[in-house]
Amino acid sequence: MQVRPLTEFDFHPRLADSNGVSLVLFSAPGCGSCRVWLRLLSDFTDPLLQHCYVVDVQLATAVAREYEVFHLPSLFLFVDGKFHAQLQAEATPKQLSQAIGTLLNLPPQDEP
Repeated sequence: MQVRPLTEFDFHPRLADSNGVSLVLFSAPGCGSCRVWLRLLSDFTDPLLQHCYVVDVQLATAVAREYEVFHLPSLFLFVDGKFHAQLQAEATPKQLSQAIGTLLNLPPQDEP
């Protein structure tokens, strides 16, 4: 799956234009766990997931604050451009697929 970058300036417009399920990874270049997640997402295939985005918190501090990102990596699930839930899973394809499926079967959470 192609992981595309998002910035403060295109975060909301690009997500608003996305259909289906999107996963957003808040990351930083010096974060080892973030690099593991980026590798996983680059190779990840799941029929439920249409888009993957990465936000560099060093370049998009306003968006990181808006979503109350205090720990990296942080993952958020969006459905049809709207916030659905914060995602927490081990960095394995099986755990990620299960977490996505579980969250999609639950009602949307309030946006941070």
